[in-house]
Amino acid sequence: MTLRVGSAVRSVAFSTDGTCIVSGSYDKSVRVWDASTGKQLNVLNGHASSVNSVAFSTDGMCIVSGSYDKSVRVWDTLTGKQLNVLNGHTDWVNSVAFSTDGMRIISGSNDESVRVWDALTGKQLNMLNGHTDWVNSVALSTDGMRIVSGSNDESVRVWDALTGKQLNVLNGHTESVLSVAFSMDGTRIVSGSYDKSVRVWDASTGKQLNVLTGHTSSVNSAAFSTDGTRIVSVSRDKSVRMWDASTGKQLNVLNGHTELVKSVAFSTDGTRIVSGSDDESVRVWDAIRKNVECK
Repeated sequence: MTLRVGSAVRSVAFSTDGTCIVSGSYDKSVRVWDASTGKQLNVLNGHASSVNSVAFSTDGMCIVSGSYDKSVRVWDTLTGKQLNVLNGHTDWVNSVAFSTDGMRIISGSNDESVRVWDALTGKQLNMLNGHTDWVNSVALSTDGMRIVSGSNDESVRVWDALTGKQLNVLNGHTESVLSVAFSMDGTRIVSGSYDKSVRVWDASTGKQLNVLTGHTSSVNSAAFSTDGTRIVSVSRDKSVRMWDASTGKQLNVLNGHTELVKSVAFSTDGTRIVSGSDDESVRVWDAIRKNVECK
C-alpha cells in the first residue's frame, strides 16, 4: 500500500495497536492515516518548518512531533488539536519519543543536546550534554530507565533517564550516527550510520555484537521487531532491508521507493513495515512475505 503525501516524508510510525500511521513531512504537516485502508484521517498543522520526527504515545491518544522550527509539539490524535508546544531547543529538533507510560518526552537537536520534558505540563525536566555535534536520533528503553542517542560526532551514547548521567559511549561507527533504537527487552541497541552500516550493541556493556553490511549508502533509520528477532533498516540507496538480529544475515530487500528512504518502523505484531521517503510516499510492506507491499 502506498500513501501519497505530496511532500518529502521525514518520519513515520505505527500506533501501538497497528490501526494508525503517523507521518511527518517537509511541508510542515503531521498526517494521520488509517493503516488498513490508507485513508488520510487528519492533518495537523502548526509547525513553521519541516517536521523531522513523529511518534505516538503508547495508548495512541497523543502524537509528538519535532521540527526544523526548533519546537516539540504535542497533539490530540483524534481531534488534531495542538495540546502543547515545548520550547527550549536552540536549533533544529531531529528526533522525538514518548516514554512508555506517556509521562515524558525526549528530544534530540542540532544544538547538541538531548532534552527530557514533562509530557503533560511541557516543563523541561533535564538537559543531557555530552555530544559534540548534532544529535540526530533519540530513544527510550521500554522501562523508561535509559535513553540512547546518536550524533554527528560518530558516537552512540547511553544515559540514565532519571538523573541524566551518561552511562556509556559506544564507539565504532566511522561517520555520523543517524538512527538509534532499543530492543523491546532493553538488552540491545541498534544504530544506523552515514558509514552505510547497521550495528548492534549490548546495551549494558556497550560491546558491539554485530555489523550488518549491505546498504550502499547512508543508513537513515533502523529498528527492532517487537520480539527482537529482526531488524529493519532504510537508506539513501532507496531500499528497505530486513535482517536476522542474531546472525546479521540479510533476510529481505524491499524495493519500490524511488528516492532516499528516511524513516522505518515495524508494526507491534511484526507483520508490517512502514517506510517514508523523499519520493513523497509512505509505503506499507508485508514483513513476512518477500518484497510485497500490503494491499
